[in-house]
Amino acid sequence: MTGSTPRQILVVDDDDRIRTLLSWQLEAEGYSVRCTADGADALDRIGRDRPDLVILDLSLPGVGGLDVLRQVRRQDEPAGIAPLPVIILSGRSGETDRIVGLDFGADDYLVKPFSPGELAARVRSVLRRAAPPAAPGGPGGPGPAAGDGLRIDEAAREVFVRDRPVDLTAREYDLLAFLARHPRQVFTRAQLLRSVWDSEADWQSEATVTEHVHRLRAKLEDDPAQPRWLHTVRGVGYRMDA
Repeated sequence: MTGSTPRQILVVDDDDRIRTLLSWQLEAEGYSVRCTADGADALDRIGRDRPDLVILDLSLPGVGGLDVLRQVRRQDEPAGIAPLPVIILSGRSGETDRIVGLDFGADDYLVKPFSPGELAARVRSVLRRAAPPAAPGGPGGPGPAAGDGLRIDEAAREVFVRDRPVDLTAREYDLLAFLARHPRQVFTRAQLLRSVWDSEADWQSEATVTEHVHRLRAKLEDDPAQPRWLHTVRGVGYRMDA
């Protein structure tokens, strides 16, 4: 990051040791780090300073982590700005807890205890995905995708079904756009974890992919049980039909 303005990261955790550890690791990676132990203060800082990424503990006193995430997403939507990248930290490793966090709009979910190196890799991955897309038709930037009433505007990160806007989380959009760039190509869940989440099955459950496909079908398809666009290839994975 030499020669450029450091990316700003807000760490929200009520454990002094974790805040110190994350500050040390992320500053060594070249980021500018601010910390708070309080959810209400986190919301104030986000509204005032708008960091590039938030690392958010779920178990906060007062205003909890999910409440912070919910309010951030509510503020982003009417403002018409790109969603603020959020990585959840939690001591809860159950699949249901991960799905709830992702369903609230988190970009990633990291279970305590974790290695500082893994956290740094997750931060890099989330910030790469949050970078503005290339202009349509430019290098690496395909133009809007369309098919049978579904339209994906990659430049604006907007999705429409028969000209009706569809509200997707950042990760739901990333998954849909990736599949749309590769029509009728079948991807395994492990491949989608690597390509969309920049993760591996050792780090993150493949059930995360399944849950995101289910949610996309519920939002896009007239009949999710008989999908028009997002198809399951039994024993393999998923494909998208244009």
